[in-house]
Amino acid sequence: MKISRIAQVGAVAAIAALALAGCASNESGTGGTTDPSAPAGLSGEIAGGGASSQEVAVQAWTADFQTANPEVTITYDPAGSGAGRESFQAGAFPFAGSDRAFNTDEISAGPFDACVEGTDIVELPTYISPIAVIFNLDGVDELNLDAATIAGLFSGDIANWNDPAIAALNEGVTLPDLAVTPVHRADDSGTTENFTDYLFQAAPDAWTAEPDGVWPLTSGEAAQGTSGVVSAVSGGNGTIGYADASRAAEEGLSTAAVKVGDEFVSYSPEAAAAIVDASSFEEGRGAGDLAIALDRTSEAAGVYPIVLISYMIACEQYRDASVAPVVKGFLSYIASTEGQESAAAAAGSAPISDTLREKVNAAIDLIVAE
Repeated sequence: MKISRIAQVGAVAAIAALALAGCASNESGTGGTTDPSAPAGLSGEIAGGGASSQEVAVQAWTADFQTANPEVTITYDPAGSGAGRESFQAGAFPFAGSDRAFNTDEISAGPFDACVEGTDIVELPTYISPIAVIFNLDGVDELNLDAATIAGLFSGDIANWNDPAIAALNEGVTLPDLAVTPVHRADDSGTTENFTDYLFQAAPDAWTAEPDGVWPLTSGEAAQGTSGVVSAVSGGNGTIGYADASRAAEEGLSTAAVKVGDEFVSYSPEAAAAIVDASSFEEGRGAGDLAIALDRTSEAAGVYPIVLISYMIACEQYRDASVAPVVKGFLSYIASTEGQESAAAAAGSAPISDTLREKVNAAIDLIVAE
């Protein structure tokens, strides 16, 4: 990964590593194996919420962490990224999950009511997952699509499945004379923002709407949350949608391979991790704010560009002294090798690289109570 702001977070990386080592636990996680990374001896109750894409991973992390800390209770409401950010900003949640980081204007506007006034927030890219282009088309199990064709399918410019643009990319595939029914999220969604960011970057002539968590067009069918999109696509012939790849695999939906350079790349955790490592951190942010600027136009071999990075968001300094150690411990486990492997096993996400983990751990070490 092209890492910026190394100097800002690198100075505390060694301290973070020591802190994690000192919190080691001999308790077993959900996998039944000893997990030396989960901080133990904590107590308290915290409630977070946000991105539905992370739901399965958060369930695994929570189970592991509560096994190591039986006096801790963590709940997570997968109400969507927008709801999570709003609740965190209002102080209703001490941590949130979001499929995009707060932008700098939102951070400047503030306030963040759970945080000590004037302190920064921490945004940790701890969940990396491909977004699958899912479809349900009788007799067709696989398709190759490029960015412009995907844009046309979702904008309504390509209205029928036997359109020449689709046929040209899928020689030998019998495409039905059937109307296309695009399905998008009805709620404010980080998955939508990542998906529209891909279309905006990779197909600027076919998709002119700027990236947004709210679907920018009036065409198509709207469905609530990831589950709603998956249900709508699976329930109708001729449908196409987008969803976190873990849910696509879970439901056995057909998915498209996406054109990158001269090849078509199917989604995978490895291909998702590759595009993250080919991207850089955004400039102009606090030391613990690790927002990544994804390069959706990369033509590097083996990268899958329709990726969401879902963040865990917290305060650098909390007003409530009892909240800080539990949030810090939970995030430390999420970022650990074992935590990332647990999420990969449960949700099919891509574990973060060791280089990124070093920066994440250093950011977590900034979290303190007032």
